[in-house]
Amino acid sequence: MTVRTRIAPSPTGDPHVGTAYVALFNYCFAKSQGGEFILRIEDTDQVRSTRASERMILHSLRWAGLQWDEGPDVGGPHGPYRQSERSAIYQEHTQRLLDSGHAFRCFCTSDRLKALRARQAAGEAGLGYDGHCLGLSGSESAARAAAGESHVVRLKVPREGDCVFQDRLRGEIRIPWAQVDMQVLLKSDGLPTYHLANVVDDRLMRITHVIRGEEWINSAPKHLLLYAAFGWEPPQLCHLPLLRNPDKSKLSKRKNPTSLLWYEQQGYLPEGLLNYLGMMAWTMPDERELFSLDEMVAHFDLDRISLGGPVFDVPKLSWLNGRWLRERLDEDAFLDRALAWRGRDFLKKLVPLIRPRTQRFTDVLPLADYLFTHLVPLDAAAFGPESARAGIVRDFHFAVARFTAMPEWEKGAIEAEMRGLCDKTAQKLRNFVKPFFLAIAGRPSALPLFESMELLGRDITRDRLNAVITLFGGLSKDEAKALDAELARLYAAAPAGDDEG
Repeated sequence: MTVRTRIAPSPTGDPHVGTAYVALFNYCFAKSQGGEFILRIEDTDQVRSTRASERMILHSLRWAGLQWDEGPDVGGPHGPYRQSERSAIYQEHTQRLLDSGHAFRCFCTSDRLKALRARQAAGEAGLGYDGHCLGLSGSESAARAAAGESHVVRLKVPREGDCVFQDRLRGEIRIPWAQVDMQVLLKSDGLPTYHLANVVDDRLMRITHVIRGEEWINSAPKHLLLYAAFGWEPPQLCHLPLLRNPDKSKLSKRKNPTSLLWYEQQGYLPEGLLNYLGMMAWTMPDERELFSLDEMVAHFDLDRISLGGPVFDVPKLSWLNGRWLRERLDEDAFLDRALAWRGRDFLKKLVPLIRPRTQRFTDVLPLADYLFTHLVPLDAAAFGPESARAGIVRDFHFAVARFTAMPEWEKGAIEAEMRGLCDKTAQKLRNFVKPFFLAIAGRPSALPLFESMELLGRDITRDRLNAVITLFGGLSKDEAKALDAELARLYAAAPAGDDEG
C-alpha cells in the first residue's frame, strides 16, 4: 500500500500558519514512508472562496518549502483537485445515499429552522436538527423534489449508542450518537458541504491517512458513518494538537500573526518557520533544536507526536530563525536571502514612489525606511487631543474589518475601501486619512498612503492600525462587538439617492 496524505485548505482568506503546520506533518509522514502528498482545494463555499486566495495558498506553501505530488496546479490521476469542479461526483454519491436509505431530503424552510434554533437557544428543544422530515416516504420525497421544491439532503444518524473509533495518537475515542447532528450533505444549490465532499474525495483520491487538527474529532462520527454507508474502508485517523496562543487560547489573528504571508513579508526564513512548526508537536530523536525539512523527514515517526497543547510564540520563532541566519547561512547565502526578501519586484513598485522625491541615493532610506520594518514608533500626542481618540479607534477598527474581507490587496481596491469608509462615516477624506498616515508611516507625511499600504501588505497594515488602537487603551470584547454591529448597520443602509419615490 502506498501511503497517501493530503492537505485541503479552503481559499477563503489569507493562508493560515495552521495550514502549514498540518501540511508539514502530512508531508513528513508521507515522505518518510515513501508515499505521496496531495493538495486539494476545498472551495465549496462559493460566496467566500476566491481564486486570489487560492493563489496565495499555493504561493505560501511553496515559499515554506512544501511541494505536493498532485494538486490543482500540477495535475494528477485523481483530479480535478478543486471541489467546485467535482459537483457531478458529489451528486452521484448523494443519490447513492438516498437510494440506500442512509440520507434523506429535508424540505424545512429557513423560517422553520430559524424558529427551531430560537427554541434551542431558549432550552425548549434539543440541539441539532430535530428530524422533522425524516419520516417522509421515499415516494413523497422524490415527488416534492421533482416538483422543484427547495430542499437539502441530510445524513441519517443513529440516536442511540456510541460511535467508537481509533485515533492513531489518542487511542479509542467514544462519542454518543445523540451528540451528532443530522448533517446537511448537499445544499439546496446542489453543492456539497465539507463533510460529504471530504469523505468522497479522500476515498476517490486514495487517501490512506487523514492527519488533521483536533478540532475535527467531533466530525469523525459523521465521516465514519458515510464510509460505512458507502461500504468503504475508512483511512486511519490522526488528530494533531491545536496551535495555541501564549495564553493557551486557540491560535487567532487577534493575538498572533496567523497569515503565512506575514512571516514571508517579515523576513523569516521558510526553513526556520518549518523547523519551529515541527517543534510544536514533535522532537528529533537526539532532541536537537535546529533541523531541516529533509532531516525531519529522515527521522519522522508519527507515533512520537506529542499531544500537549503547543504554544506558538513569535519571539521564540524569531530566536530560532536567528539561529538559522547565523548558523546555517554563510555570508554569501545571507546576502542572497536578504536581497531575495526585498527583491526586484518589490523595488520596482517602490522606485516610482521615491524617484520623484530623490536628489541623492542617501535620500532613499529616510523616505522608505518604514516600508522595511514591522511596527513604527508611535507618539500618541501626534494624533491630536484625547477627545479625538475614540473616533480614530472606531475608524481603525472599521478599516481593519473591511481590509480583512477584501478579496484583492492592491492600491485601487484599498483606496476604494478607504473612500467608502469615509463616505459611510460622513467625513472629509483629507481629515479621515491623516491618522492613517501617522499609523502607517509613524509620521504625518510620507510616500503616498495607498501605495504604501499595498507595499506593506494586508497583515502589516492591520498590525499598525491595531497598534494605535492598543496605544489608546484597546477595545474590550463588548466594545469591539458594538463597533462591529455599527459597521454592519452602516453598510446595510441604502446608499443616498436609492430611496424609491
